[in-house]
This record gives sequence, structure tokens and C-alpha cells, in this order.
Amino acid sequence: MSDNGPVQIRCPVLNVRRVDAYIGITVVAPGIAERFRAGQFVSVGVGGDHSSTLLRRPFAVHDVKADYGGTVEFLFSVEGTGTAWLAERRARDLLDVVGPLGRPFPLPRDPVNCVLVGGGSGAAPLFPLAQSLRRRGCRVDFVIGAASADGVLNAITARRLAETASFTTDDGSFGTRGRATDVLERVVGECRSDAVYACGPMPMLRAVTAVADRHGLPAQVSVEETMACGTGICMTCVIPVVGGDGITRMVRSCVDGPVFRGEQVRFDDVGSIPFDALGAPGWKGAAGRGVEQDRDIA
Repeated sequence: MSDNGPVQIRCPVLNVRRVDAYIGITVVAPGIAERFRAGQFVSVGVGGDHSSTLLRRPFAVHDVKADYGGTVEFLFSVEGTGTAWLAERRARDLLDVVGPLGRPFPLPRDPVNCVLVGGGSGAAPLFPLAQSLRRRGCRVDFVIGAASADGVLNAITARRLAETASFTTDDGSFGTRGRATDVLERVVGECRSDAVYACGPMPMLRAVTAVADRHGLPAQVSVEETMACGTGICMTCVIPVVGGDGITRMVRSCVDGPVFRGEQVRFDDVGSIPFDALGAPGWKGAAGRGVEQDRDIA
């Protein structure tokens, strides 16, 4: 394993706190913190050493402090037995954590204007991204949406990190009534954005990609897919993605992602295997070649 690869650590919990509608757990994990790049995630064992809960839980990294003992914070909502168990952890408890996992957000080589769009807890990985972009001299603008006011993540921090921060809620209880993509067109125009980054539910990512496409902007999206292993073994998180050669492949979100170019994700076909995907029954290449023949030239 390379120095930049993931590591598995039994990490002591530093603290457990409420972050708006979510729970944040900070662990001391210097080996993960020093390897981390914005957009990567961690996989956490739940239930304890003798639990029958075999599957780990993936979480986006919300904050990393490599120079303060090496701490990593991840956020979650309580949605089942695994996250309920995590919510009961206290300082000095040990957690089995693997990370950092996945492909990070690509960063621009030169200072450009970047708009970061997040939905609900999906905004979590955008905060370390904002810090990385600012260190490169980029302008950062936030657009964060949620169902209601308590689901808007870190509004104060977003305002501090960004030149502008716009917020939307479905019920109008905070910011503009509507969805994040409802204000994205305006923000892109007013801020003269050069690039779009997004993380959140698939319908939001599809809409964000459409806005970026209309403005001729590159969009990098971090997909939210169910992951069982987080290491590419189980194949539960596959989605259809079009490669540079124009061929659709079923790729694993955990190792080939979670960050993809928005225009390459076939959002309408997520959850299925498109008939024209490489290896699908009856698949033929662009020139009508069969699967076996194409393997020879792949």
C-alpha cells in the first residue's frame, strides 16, 4: 500500500456534537488526516467488536485538521441501527475507520471562480473543498439547499469561507423558498463562475449539471450512492458513466468516484444497466462490433 493509500485505524472519538440537524463525530486519525484530499470519504464499522452488523457505513468528511493531532470529522443523520449506534458514542470510545477512500475533487491549476452547490448533508464535503480552493487563490461562492432551516448546513461557516453564500429551503423557512438549483442560474451569472462543484441527491446533481451545461461550465459532482464495502469489491454502488471514448461503463462510485464529471453521468439511467452499456446483454460497439471483438482492442 502506498503512502497515499487508505489506512485502517482504531480511532479514539474526540467529541460528538450537533451540527444543525446532523450529528458530527470527530476522531483522532492522523494517518487519515495527512492523506486526505477534499471529496474523499471514510468507512466506519458500526455495532462494536461483537456485533452481527457486518456492513460498514460510508461518510463524507466534513472537516480535517492535520496540524492539530490529525483529526477527522464526519456528519450523519440517524436513519437506522448503525447510525443510531454511532450517535451514542462518547469521547474516548474507539471506532474502526478506513480512509481516505475514493477519488477527490480535481482542483483547478489557476485561480478561477468556483460555485459550490450542496443539498442537505451533501454539503459536508464542500467545506474542505472550499478551503482547498481558497488556498489556490480561487473565488468561492456557496449555494446550499435543504428541506427546512435546520437542514441548512453550516450557514455561518459558508458565509465566512465564501465571497457570497445563498441558501434555499423547500418550505421557505430560511433563505429563498425553493431548491438550490433555482438560484444557481443567478449566482453563476452574477459571480461570473468558471467551474461548478456539487454534492447531494442525484436529482439535484442532474439539475446542477444541466445549469452548468447551459453556461458552458465544467461540473464536478460527488454522487450519493449506497455503498456496502467502500473498496470496490461488492459492486453495490455502480452507476452508468460515459467514458472519453463515448462508451458507457458501469463504474463503482466508491473507487472510480465518488467525484465524476457531471456531463458523463447518465443520471436518467442510474439504478439500471443501460442496453448500450459495455457488457450489457446484446451490447455492440459504435460500429456494430460484438463484445468479444471489442475486448481485443479495448
